[in-house]
Amino acid sequence: MRTPLRVAVAQPLTLAHDVAGNAERHAAAVRAADARVVVFPELSLTGYEVDAAELDLSDARLAPLRAACADTGTLALAGAPVAGPHIAVLAVDGGGVRVAYRKMWLGGAEPQRFRPGREPAVLAVDGWRLGLAVCKDTGVPAHAAATVAAGADAYLAGVLESAHDAAVPDDRARRIATAHGVWVAMASFAGSTGGGYARAAGGSGVWSPAGEAVVRAGTAAGELVAATLHGGHRAGGDQPSSRAAPRNRS
Repeated sequence: MRTPLRVAVAQPLTLAHDVAGNAERHAAAVRAADARVVVFPELSLTGYEVDAAELDLSDARLAPLRAACADTGTLALAGAPVAGPHIAVLAVDGGGVRVAYRKMWLGGAEPQRFRPGREPAVLAVDGWRLGLAVCKDTGVPAHAAATVAAGADAYLAGVLESAHDAAVPDDRARRIATAHGVWVAMASFAGSTGGGYARAAGGSGVWSPAGEAVVRAGTAAGELVAATLHGGHRAGGDQPSSRAAPRNRS
């Protein structure tokens, strides 16, 4: 039996190309979450701006987020464009910033700018193996299968969907959870951003291995919710806890 793991999914207000301000809001979410791991949406540090500059891992604008993670013992999984170029998940903790995963399945205009990642990624945290994904990855059954085959016992994703596709993350999360018997956490972009997403879906959540949504956020930017993941793959016997934190305002 693994030690319970507290995971939060956050959908902070994200402004286009405002890395400094976005990092500050990410830091506020980390401090509010009271969680070991906080997951953020796709390209959360820049907004979904396909032309956003690649983010250097030593960028001083990330200092507030690094500090928040160091102070709270949190691992933050944030979205950003990085060298390659790739759409990436950055792992931020007290030790610094590193690229943890590069999105494998690109969609829309993304292939015109970005390259696909080559392989799944799994992070070890407190006895858990956390598989990582970004948006379209979650809709490709082979991606979840390969990630679980690499040893993942939970599947964490940063996603972006429009409000009229709000059911997509829930449908995908349930399918992945029940197909592979893993916990699923999805941080879903809220508010507005580039790429024609005038109104993003929000609705971030955590789903049990039985496919049950144990906690869900609303549609507003600034919301976050958290749940405690338990080992043993018996969602019905566990009592996941959740909490909605106060909205972070810019």
